[in-house]
Parts: sequence; C-alpha cells; structure tokens
Amino acid sequence: MSSLTITRDTFQLAEKFTISRGSRTEAQVLTVHLSDGEHEGHGECVPYARYGETLDSVEAQIRSITDELTSGLDRDALQKHLPAGAARNAVDCAMWDLQAKQESTPAWQLAGLSQPQVLTSAYTLSLDEPQKMLRKATENASRPLLKIKLGGGAEDIERLRAVRQGAPESVVIVDANEGWSRSEYDALAPVLLELGVAMVEQPFPADDDDVLLEIDRILPVCADESCHDRSSLPGLKGKYDLVNIKLDKTGGLTEALALEQSARDQGYDIMVGCMIGSSLAMAPATLVAARARYVDLDGPLLLAEDRETPLEFVGSLIQPGVAALWG
Repeated sequence: MSSLTITRDTFQLAEKFTISRGSRTEAQVLTVHLSDGEHEGHGECVPYARYGETLDSVEAQIRSITDELTSGLDRDALQKHLPAGAARNAVDCAMWDLQAKQESTPAWQLAGLSQPQVLTSAYTLSLDEPQKMLRKATENASRPLLKIKLGGGAEDIERLRAVRQGAPESVVIVDANEGWSRSEYDALAPVLLELGVAMVEQPFPADDDDVLLEIDRILPVCADESCHDRSSLPGLKGKYDLVNIKLDKTGGLTEALALEQSARDQGYDIMVGCMIGSSLAMAPATLVAARARYVDLDGPLLLAEDRETPLEFVGSLIQPGVAALWG
C-alpha cells in the first residue's frame, strides 16, 4: 500500500526559452511522492499545453487513482488506469523509485539494464534573433552536440548560418517543433545539407506530416510530436528515421522502455528527449538513453535552480545518477 502526496514545484530558467509555439521563463512541474511508511519514491512530470495538459488537469488525473494506489496498484495495472501522458509518467517513475528503495536495488537493475554510463547530451539553443543565436553558439562552441530551435520564416536560414559560424565544430541537429511549411522545408533543406546538419526533428505538424511521404528526405527526420507511445509507430512508417522518446509523452519509464525496444525492432533510431524540468525528470530518462543515437536531456542546464540533489553535468556529460535523487 502506498500513500500519495502531490506537490507543485517551480524552477526558474537561467534565461527566457523560446520555441515556435511561445516562450517561458520558468518550469512548472508536478512531483508525486509515494510512501509505504518507511520508504518514499518520487517522480516528476511537466504538464504540456500542446497535449491539452495543465497543472490542474494532470493533478486531477493523478488524484483519480488515489484509492487504487492505496490498495496496492502496481506498475502493470497503472498502464491501464491512466493514459500515456504526464500524469502517468510521474506516478510510474515514483513507483520505480519506491521499489528501488524498498528492495535496495537500483532501478536500472530492476529493469534488467546495463549499469548506467556517462552520457553526452545535446545543449539546446533557444529560438531567437540570428545575432543572439550566434552569440549563444559561440559561448557553447566547445559542446559536442548542439540542438537549434527553429520556427519558420525567412530568418531560419540566417539562424542556421549564425549558429554554424559560432560553433563550426559541433554536431548540429535542428528542431522546428512543427513550425515549417512544405515550401519552407524545400528552401531550408539545401542549407541544412550545406551546413552539415545531422538531423531535423518534427519539421511539420503532427496532423499534417504525410508530406514526408512525398518529399525526398535528404537527411534523417525524427518524430517528436508525432510519436507518443507504441501505438504511434504504425503511423510513422515511411515518414521518419528516428523517434524522440520523452517520458512525459510515453507516460513513464515502463512504456518508454517498451517503445524503445519496439521502435528498434521496426528499424528506427532512437533519440531520448525531455520537457524542461529538473534532474528528477531526467534521471529515469537516462536509463532509456543508454543506446540512443541522440540524447537531449539538458533540462537542468537550462535552469537557474535544480533539485537539492541534482544530476551532475560536466560540460555536456551527464554523470550516472545517485539513489538520493532517484532510482
């Protein structure tokens, strides 16, 4: 039996963060605490407006299963009680953490995974004016992998050239967050190749991505908003080369691990990403990221403040997490 506590936590960002859908200056998250009276497990989620989620709606979803949790609901049953999304993510990850503490066994071992190693994360450059993106790229030119937020419009080509000028040696991937039209992609594609961009993430809206069946994909394309859990995979065929696995989309570590395996079995490469949250949200995602082609778990690097026991970053290198944080 587990008792449930939910807290709302706000983390200020180091600076304003902008994508094609808007800007933010703080990360508002829900933290789930499950206790058996002796041990406590924790999980974090980031409600995301793009998917119709708010702090209130996600908290209500979690509270709707309070009776089941106190009656011994387990992870397998949880998958049927809540849909994929932020609410299930926080509960699922708290369950993993609680079990790890109850059994004095790290979560990676409970999941049958190899012991976590150091990971190299992308560092994200927020959508901005080209000159400001040039400055940020120059400041972060020593990072091996940069992810650029783009958003459509004529300035995207200028932004790309500015970032490449500022960070000539970094591997660059770009994320349009559904912001491009077919004509914009056609104009940008040659520039992406010219500048050595390695991959483009979600160029078109999720409900209008059939255009990917019609165009020549001259560089790898990754599904983000188009891929949530295993049920998304049939709709991606012929359109995408990679899938971006985020625990707030899959509804937790349990489904994320299953999606990772199914996607690999169907020939997709893997990216593991995140919403902007604290180290508590990143820690379980690092277990999925061990075999990923691209790791984008830089949420804590974008914050002005983090959890009391954070993940340790050395530059862009994520050190294995500690049990005091999660798992």
